[in-house]
Amino acid sequence: MAKEEPPSASKDLQELQRKLSLLIASVQSNSKVVSFMQSPVGQYLDRHPFLTLTLLVFVAVSAVPVGFFLLLVVLTSLAALVGVILLEGLVISVGGLSLLCVLCGLGFVSLVMSATIMVSYMVVSSLINYWFSLRLLPQHNSSGDCPLAMKSAHIEGLYQE
Repeated sequence: MAKEEPPSASKDLQELQRKLSLLIASVQSNSKVVSFMQSPVGQYLDRHPFLTLTLLVFVAVSAVPVGFFLLLVVLTSLAALVGVILLEGLVISVGGLSLLCVLCGLGFVSLVMSATIMVSYMVVSSLINYWFSLRLLPQHNSSGDCPLAMKSAHIEGLYQE
């Protein structure tokens, strides 16, 4: 007891078959398909339909994993690029802060060294002046025109008036 198909279903199948035949005819009349079918590879695949079907199924099935792999490659490359940029930014920031600290330390050391040199120069200069003034003092006393003696005589003269 087989069920009979309604007449509308058979008309739909005939319409589908007609559209499929038109699609196949348009693909076979495409200039690129015609040139491929005239090549040695196209002729080999035309003589071996099972191999052609296997190759077509393999390409169709492997499109999704290959697409996921390419997506993974692109995302990994982008992540590596962003990571390198972030890492480079981190390295430059840490290096810049380190350089700033070193330069501040060198500035402080320069100030301390300059102050030390200036104080040393002043102390040595004063000591040398004092030392040479003491060496010249006995020579002036022997000649009798010592500036200290003249100052003391001038001060005594001021008190007497």
